[in-house]
Amino acid sequence: MAHFYLCWELGGGLGHAGRLKSIALPLRARGHQVSFVLRDLVLTRRLLVDPRLDGIARLQAPVWLHRAAGLPPEEASLAEILLACGYLDADALAGLCEGWRGLFRQGRPDLVIADYAPTAILAARSLGLPSAAVGPGFTMPPAGQPLPPLRSWEPPQPARLRAGEARLLDSANRVLAALGAAPLARGAELLLGDHPLLCTWPELDHFARGGSGPWLGPNLPQPEGCAPVWPAGAGRRVFAYLRRGVPETAEVLGALLRQGCRVLCYMPELASGAPAPLAHPHLAWAPGPVTLPEALAGCELVVSHAGEALSVQALLAGRPLLMLPHTTEGFLMARRVAQLGAGINAMEQARTRDWEALVASLLGQPGYRDAAAAFGRRHAGFDPQRQAEALADRFEALAAARGSV
Repeated sequence: MAHFYLCWELGGGLGHAGRLKSIALPLRARGHQVSFVLRDLVLTRRLLVDPRLDGIARLQAPVWLHRAAGLPPEEASLAEILLACGYLDADALAGLCEGWRGLFRQGRPDLVIADYAPTAILAARSLGLPSAAVGPGFTMPPAGQPLPPLRSWEPPQPARLRAGEARLLDSANRVLAALGAAPLARGAELLLGDHPLLCTWPELDHFARGGSGPWLGPNLPQPEGCAPVWPAGAGRRVFAYLRRGVPETAEVLGALLRQGCRVLCYMPELASGAPAPLAHPHLAWAPGPVTLPEALAGCELVVSHAGEALSVQALLAGRPLLMLPHTTEGFLMARRVAQLGAGINAMEQARTRDWEALVASLLGQPGYRDAAAAFGRRHAGFDPQRQAEALADRFEALAAARGSV
């Protein structure tokens, strides 16, 4: 049997851990050894509580804890995101890489599976370990090309993009050279690993790359969590998944309540003990992650920060979205959903946002609901369990090629 390390290094939200859990379950069921290496061991704890995962090691991922000075405030490319996360300086990156190398030398995995974990891929390369990368479009840039711009709505900045990628490669290749490993030719290789597996559909690809794929569809966690408990009353039901520190959160919740909606909100910080930012008879705070199929079936609108996992599941359920992205990845996802006509990207609206008008439009204009329903019909045959088993087949084949199965 093989040993698989499932690694998450960058990015927030539960989607990364949910994706790795969906991968771990079929591998574990087949008798393989699985270890999680996670950016966040606290907020993911409840999500990963599952008797089928008992005994699986959960290790802290080596992550960048400092501030990189001298970088532009808004990232133009994935290269600049990585530069701000330890790749600006080769010596700093060497420290992160050594942490990953120590984990891999200790556990001796047969395959490193990376979800937005570039330094895990770098360390695997330095040790001669095979790596596979999984994720949506944002973390899986087009192969064999320069890293694409993230702010495609602004005038192109080719010199800045080239400089960012060159700096990224310089740091990474200095580390690899010191360890006697082959250099990288493109920045994308840090995110794609040896075997990239693009887990999305063309309509939701952050980079709108087109082409024939292969499009493997999204990694969706199995339905679990607490049952949704809606506030009493007659108002229309809205499910929200929001973060406490985002300024617009309280504004949109207030607008929903003024519109007479009954809101069930999951806010991870509250589930970890933080005080609620708002109290109202028509607002219920979920004590933990909510069973999404049940929550989506019972609501008419979803409000979120445009995380990939929730956005996909809302669309599959035919539910329109009001999106408050607070990261570049979320903004690009929100643009794709808005282009489908299935939601509104509030961050593209004028600065003085009329939240009540946005809520009224999404609940009152059938076009948003119809566009979401059309997406759901197009992908009605998608089976997340079958996709997870197909990915497990691929990972087993990669481990077998190394002589581990």
